[in-house]
Amino acid sequence: MNILLIVAIAMAAGLLFSRGAHLVKLPNVTAFLVAGLVIGPCVAGIISKEQAASMGVISEAALGFIAYSIGGEFKLSYLKEIGKAPLTITAFQGLTTALCVDVGLIALGFDVPLSLLLGAIGLATAPAATLMVVRQYKAKGPVTQMLLPVVAMDDALGLMVFSISASVAQGMLGGEMTVQSMVLSPLIEIVGSFALGAALGLVLAFCARFFASRGNKLALSIACVLAGVGLCDLLNLSSLLVCMMIGAMMVNLSQQREVLMEQCDRFTPPLFLLFFVLSGAELDLTVLPSVGVIGILYLLLRCIGKWGGTMLGALCVHADDNIRKYLGLTLLPQAGVAIGMASLVAGRFPTLGAQVNTIVLAGVLVFELVGPIITKLALTRAGEIPAVTK
Repeated sequence: MNILLIVAIAMAAGLLFSRGAHLVKLPNVTAFLVAGLVIGPCVAGIISKEQAASMGVISEAALGFIAYSIGGEFKLSYLKEIGKAPLTITAFQGLTTALCVDVGLIALGFDVPLSLLLGAIGLATAPAATLMVVRQYKAKGPVTQMLLPVVAMDDALGLMVFSISASVAQGMLGGEMTVQSMVLSPLIEIVGSFALGAALGLVLAFCARFFASRGNKLALSIACVLAGVGLCDLLNLSSLLVCMMIGAMMVNLSQQREVLMEQCDRFTPPLFLLFFVLSGAELDLTVLPSVGVIGILYLLLRCIGKWGGTMLGALCVHADDNIRKYLGLTLLPQAGVAIGMASLVAGRFPTLGAQVNTIVLAGVLVFELVGPIITKLALTRAGEIPAVTK
């Protein structure tokens, strides 16, 4: 089957299932994932796992535009208004999640290196599903305003915690534990990502004024985002951080910001649909029976850590009551970053790699399918989804 036919089938399945989801009031992103699961190798087998994996460039591009859209929300006036609250909440929810998984698994008798690795991976949150729910239901309010910067900063925190946890685990298993692997390497990746994103954002903001056509402005935005994603592969940087910074620089420096974001919002829905359907096709139901007790504990402890850590952070900054109650529930989706970390574990820890990969893949399957539904319910209970879109 050629690539164009795979794309057509995936988009048709996504559209069909989204109609069904609308009838039962489920988020579109859940419908797209289920559509991919149905046409993928686990059910109908219309698209094989290899064919879905071969479309990786679409996933990379989609994640780049998702991060770019989140960065577009980072106006300086808005950041000054909310102050240090997102940073504090991000730190609390991330570190509490990692500690909750670590301590919980170790206390129940599981290996310390395995527990440390799962704790670090449990911290990661997927921005894509969350952003899709916010956009579909036009959510607005304190929880939504806090959600986007927290999800964005979660990636940077995750890189640091994973690097430190992996180095400690390696040291406990007889490997070498160095300052470079624990601190310097992740710090260089984060700083380098922000620097590259800032440079590309400056280019976008500067060049946008030389084009009058909306189509050319869109082409310029696409070129900058794709350049950011492509350069990340070459330089081993984080495409999420780079593209987020491109959006943040553009929205604060360009007088064409409204047109640039509007055109991008019109262009990306088919790309996001395709991304989630293909992600669903890669989900593997066969891992569920093999996760065992540790897999179930990982799911439960991660949920407790996300919710409890967010509540603690919100209490510290005296945030709105709805933020305390509901923000943690919107941070459950997990996908690409977690899978990437699990792949790194498989390479560095041959004895633990298979088990970690199985547990994380099972977690991704559950959190990607259930997370968007919980996010919608949380935003609805917070009163941030308009009645006409529920």
